[in-house]
Amino acid sequence: MSISTKELHIALKTFFGFDKFKGLQEQVIVSLLEKKHTFAIMPTGGGKSLCYQLPALMQDGTAIVVSPLIALMKNQVDAIRGISDYEGIAHVLNSSLNKTEIKQVKSDIESGITKLLYVAPESLSKAENIEFLKAQTVSFMAVDEAHCISEWGHDFRPEYRNLKHIITQIGDNIPIIGLTATATPKVQEDILKNLGTTDSQTFKASFNRPNLFYEILPKTDQVDNDIIRFVKQNEGKSGIIYCLSRKRVEGLSQILQVNGIKAVPYHAGLDAKTRSKHQDMFLMEDTDIVVATIAFGMGIDKPDVRFVIHHDIPKSIESYYQETGRAGRDGGEGHCLAYYAYKDIEKLEKFMSGKPVAEQEIGFALLQEVVAMAETSMSRRKFILHYFGEAFDTETGDGGNMDDNVRNPKPQTEAIEEVQLMLEIVSHTHEKYKSKDLVNVIIGHDNALIKSHRTNELPFFGKGSNHDVLYWMALIRQALVAGYLRKDIETYGVLKLTPNGREFIEQPKSFMMTEDHTYNIESNRNYNNSLDLVDVALMRMLKDLRKSNAKKLGVPPFVIFQDPSLEDMALKYPITIEELYHIHGVGEGKAKRYGKDFVKLIKRYVDENDIERLEDMIIKSTGLNSSLKLYIIQNIDRKLPLDDISSAKGMNMADFIRELEAIVFSGTKLNINYWIDEIFDEDQQDEIHDYFMESESDDIEAAIEEFDGEYDDQELRLYRLKFISEVAN
Repeated sequence: MSISTKELHIALKTFFGFDKFKGLQEQVIVSLLEKKHTFAIMPTGGGKSLCYQLPALMQDGTAIVVSPLIALMKNQVDAIRGISDYEGIAHVLNSSLNKTEIKQVKSDIESGITKLLYVAPESLSKAENIEFLKAQTVSFMAVDEAHCISEWGHDFRPEYRNLKHIITQIGDNIPIIGLTATATPKVQEDILKNLGTTDSQTFKASFNRPNLFYEILPKTDQVDNDIIRFVKQNEGKSGIIYCLSRKRVEGLSQILQVNGIKAVPYHAGLDAKTRSKHQDMFLMEDTDIVVATIAFGMGIDKPDVRFVIHHDIPKSIESYYQETGRAGRDGGEGHCLAYYAYKDIEKLEKFMSGKPVAEQEIGFALLQEVVAMAETSMSRRKFILHYFGEAFDTETGDGGNMDDNVRNPKPQTEAIEEVQLMLEIVSHTHEKYKSKDLVNVIIGHDNALIKSHRTNELPFFGKGSNHDVLYWMALIRQALVAGYLRKDIETYGVLKLTPNGREFIEQPKSFMMTEDHTYNIESNRNYNNSLDLVDVALMRMLKDLRKSNAKKLGVPPFVIFQDPSLEDMALKYPITIEELYHIHGVGEGKAKRYGKDFVKLIKRYVDENDIERLEDMIIKSTGLNSSLKLYIIQNIDRKLPLDDISSAKGMNMADFIRELEAIVFSGTKLNINYWIDEIFDEDQQDEIHDYFMESESDDIEAAIEEFDGEYDDQELRLYRLKFISEVAN
């Protein structure tokens, strides 16, 4: 289909109301309209969806969009229906539809109403759907989140591997467009090969997001407090906090709520209704923070997310890039803060232990890149862009100073001789070692692999022992980014020399290196633990008071007190006019003229809330969050099965019993007799009751021993709850 630039712009304005295209959109759309296989790599927020939505609306037939996420499909279908008079212009075809709905979808496709059909790969592979689509006019196939095809992608889905075969069954000459927001050179190659579209026109936008500020801090046991401080400093701003486990999501969102922060949890363990509600609350600004697993965010287009925090470091740089990419989509402020501790990496490695060897190797290789990104002292932006195959100059590049390493540079040292030695050893060992083993060769530490190659017998073995492991690892990372070395992906990260690396050996030149960070608990923090915090609830009340007083006086609110003054009040809690004198931007005159109502309100607030007016602010903690406690008590009162209550909160039974113990042991009575009666008969209950009555301790191990293993740990812990509720509370 040949189309003029004018026609294309008219269509863009007609359907979407935009005056111009963003980035590479126009070129991608033209390629697709010309029936060419197309591949688009655009960062999150780059407008990928429009690249297939507009050509679908402009052509005859139905475009099939393969997507891995039902929530994403639904969002997009709703958006397209919003710009059309016909409900049937866009449909979803998946397992959630009933027979009547499926019939309607097929009818709309046959009558030519449906321009976009969103399907999951599993639905597309069903024989009846293939047969049906064979008989229809298919304008093109769009494979969204195309990195799911590649084993080297961060979100590999085996069902994606079969897409080419399915597409061929539907039709021979269907143009295919693959779209992804993250793809390393290896993943790109894998996608095109697997889709059979190696002749694709490839369009790759820059991965640089100049408005994002990257920062990585050491993760300590005070990480929750650190996050609360950060969020309170950014009060009123939208943010996403990512955690790896559902349990951590629930725990952190509760702690935030207890500390006066509007936060909701989001993870796959919540029912669809709750997830949808929490998502809408975030989009409609009824909550500031979403604490989420990676289940959240795919396709969530909220332009004004001001920060993304990683409580746990992600398992790949792709994931990190994609998740941080949800900040600052409107081009405004975007702070990306991650907390890093190597033990989190070890935890992720453990998760991989049961997987096939090849999958493990890939997983470990991806994790090592994450470690490198976290520990590097060079520009994080430069490091990330290098990973995606893009060169970046920190001096001239847009956003060059937007990361913690560039803002707080570590001292550099000349390393010309060390780089030369390292590159020579790579050459002398015939390019067969990964980073860790190469460092072992350099410092003279042998292992089974090195012995098998007899490298430990060679003259250069241990020649770099004057520096430690961390130094050489840092140097390797910096030599990779400088283009002297490359990692061979096929062999899971074996180091190879580049032509520039070979040239360096012959003609060495100055190489300034910085030593990497070592993140331990004692590491220096970028901010002080006793950082001042404003009281959010009080701040809100002070603002309301200022507004009503301003109305009475007929003046703008800032005339009375400016925001920084209110913030200082919400921090220092002045309760007399004299104390108000010392508040930022107030002074004696202002205090006497406007201060009376304010100190009165603060005094009442301090008294009602038992606030200790200390210099150091204390973060409120939650042993057991009141909402969870209430939820448990209410559902036990309703006599719901305990395993149903626990699974509704995404908890296993052992953790749930711990929560019950926290409630009962703090003095609250729980009546779980209905459940105990299910587990034990009357004689057994009498027996255990008598044991606890007579025992000197409620130790469970001792009880198991007493009953010779007749009852297990969980059974005895549950009976102990009944016992303490009845006897002690």
